[in-house]
This record gives sequence, C-alpha cells and structure tokens, in this order.
Amino acid sequence: MSTIARFTLEEYERMVASGVLDKRRLELIRGEIREMSPIGPEHEDVVDQLTDWSTQEAVKKKVRLRVQNSIGLPGLETAPEPDIVWVARGRYRRARPTARDVLLLIEVADSSLDDDRGEKLGLYALAGIADYWIANLIDQCIEVYRDPEGGRYRSMRVYRGDDEVRPLALPDVALLPSTLFENSG
Repeated sequence: MSTIARFTLEEYERMVASGVLDKRRLELIRGEIREMSPIGPEHEDVVDQLTDWSTQEAVKKKVRLRVQNSIGLPGLETAPEPDIVWVARGRYRRARPTARDVLLLIEVADSSLDDDRGEKLGLYALAGIADYWIANLIDQCIEVYRDPEGGRYRSMRVYRGDDEVRPLALPDVALLPSTLFENSG
C-alpha cells in the first residue's frame, strides 16, 4: 500500500476538530491516517472486562481512565487510539494526553496482534511509555513490555491463567489473565 499524503499531528488535530473525519475509526500513525480494523464481540468483551477492572482498582487511586481514546505522540506524528490507557489525573480538554501522562497502556489484540507487537510496540517504546501490555486474544495471555530504550523494550514477560500482572504505577493492584479469557487457566 502506498501513502498519498502525510500529515503532522497538528494538521490531524485540525481535521478532527473540523469534523472532516467524523464517523470513522481512524488513527494517525507516523503521519499517515489509517483506518482501524473493526472489533468483534470477544475484543469488546475483554475491553469491557479491562474497563471494569480499571474502574474498580485504578480510578479510585487517582488515575484517569481512557477507553479507546487517543493519546498524542507529537514527535512521532502519531495519535493512536489504544483500547485502555491509564493517565495521570487531569483534564485533557485542550490537548490529548502524551507519553509523559501515560501510566499504563493496553492494546487488546487478535487481528491487530502483528501491528501491536510490531509498529505500535516500537512507537510506544520510542515515546518512552514504561508499561505496555497486550491482551493477546489468540494465545489467551497478557504480554507485558517494560523498560523502553532506543525504540525497543528491554523486558518482555508473558502472564497466563492465575499469574498476577501488576502495573508499574500501582503495584498494589493485580489482574489475573484468567478473568479475561474463557479458556485460560
């Protein structure tokens, strides 16, 4: 696929504000406006489960929860729309949260798994997002990427079943993969 135009994050912001991109699932990745894959019932269910867990565990601890809303990575001309993002409590009315605001970022992946492990993983590492999780629907596990340096994560661990996954920002909060996946164990 070839690119016919590139946009800055500022130009993308203006298009969004003008309504020219309404009603479409789009995100800006490295200056390209890309259509997002439709999501199915299993993806939606895991996003709902993660939303419930986040609301019960993190929001009461002064975390702002964003569900399928964008973050801005200005130096990378990128505005992805991760499934779940915990950001520092605050108002983001005038600008999207940026990498420095992100406490935890989770992508739920089935058809998008290659992109979430590839291009997005690299972008999140370049941006310095310290705690990136992939809720992998195919392998029914949570992949946890940490310690970003030079566009790569130096640490990757897979959690399954009743392994406790703990966010760096709130280590007293735990998630069990078995609560997300029907056949996990």
